[in-house]
Amino acid sequence: MSENAPENSPFPRAGFTMLAPMQDVTTLPFMRLLARRGAPDFFVTEFLRVSATSPIDDSVAECAEKTLPLTGKPLLVQLLGEDVPALTRVAREVLERFAGTVAGIDFNLGCPMPKIFRRNVGGGLLRDLEKVEEILGALRRVCADFGKLFTVKCRLGFEDAAPFPRLLEIVRASGADLLAVHGRTVRGLYRSPVDYGAIAFAAEKSACPVAANGEISSVAKARFVRERTHCAGLMCGRHAVRNPWIFRQLREMLAGTPDGEIFAPRRGDVFAYIRELEACVSDAEASPARVAARMKKFLNFIGTGADEKGEFLHAVRRAESPDEIFRIAEKFFLAGTLADELFPAEPFPQLCARPNCE
Repeated sequence: MSENAPENSPFPRAGFTMLAPMQDVTTLPFMRLLARRGAPDFFVTEFLRVSATSPIDDSVAECAEKTLPLTGKPLLVQLLGEDVPALTRVAREVLERFAGTVAGIDFNLGCPMPKIFRRNVGGGLLRDLEKVEEILGALRRVCADFGKLFTVKCRLGFEDAAPFPRLLEIVRASGADLLAVHGRTVRGLYRSPVDYGAIAFAAEKSACPVAANGEISSVAKARFVRERTHCAGLMCGRHAVRNPWIFRQLREMLAGTPDGEIFAPRRGDVFAYIRELEACVSDAEASPARVAARMKKFLNFIGTGADEKGEFLHAVRRAESPDEIFRIAEKFFLAGTLADELFPAEPFPQLCARPNCE
């Protein structure tokens, strides 16, 4: 499959962008925050855990109902599970209840967290390709019944990428409308190098458009990935948290805007973003300490571009309230003439977004 989508594909032929699903991050408030800075072409919800009796949880339901009206961009609801009857039941419920606002269903074949894969869901399913084949076929049929998209997000394999060619055959046979490939194995978590060669192989062999995922950190990196993989789309997750303007930048790149004219955020812009995060994660019951803890999920990524020594990360991880976070941020983003300085396009490679380096 070349980087151009088929004539009947809903994905733009000139290339498209997607926000990768992230638990406790890709909520409606964050999607709206992104949209104010330049939305991706497609949003994807955090995964909806599916079991025999599971309902549609409130956060996913809010996204399903309001993302399209409030951002103008289509939304895919991501499901995670291995019970085929339960998955088809929930998929039908989502597509019936949110028929006018949800573009389709995405299936999670990539979550690398041990608490997930140990239950044989997410990335754990890559150890059981027969089950994967059954699930994808069933979900494709449900989506077809409603005239909705069916997409898949996967990693290359569990221990290694040996099963990847077979997985691609299964996805192709299912009739999926899109495949997003994170170019690492489940065991590789977020530390191993991204195998862009494997993504290129997927783009060549797949009947549907392929979106590349994994360390799409900047315009320069996105251009390299497109040239290396011939992928149709670009999916960003963690780097969209660090730089919420990245989808605007990628859209300008895809439109042929010269590098020197592509929007580049300044430190003052990043400070304003940090201020908005307080409202993004607050609720009536949350204490200042709780709000600060929620903000840190985002600040861990922002901090990888704040300063080379990691002093911002060190300080902000110990903050106990939003006000303390803002005082720290002022030092690194507003003091003196800092507000007018360009925010680094790439994170500092020696810094880890999370204390455990995952």
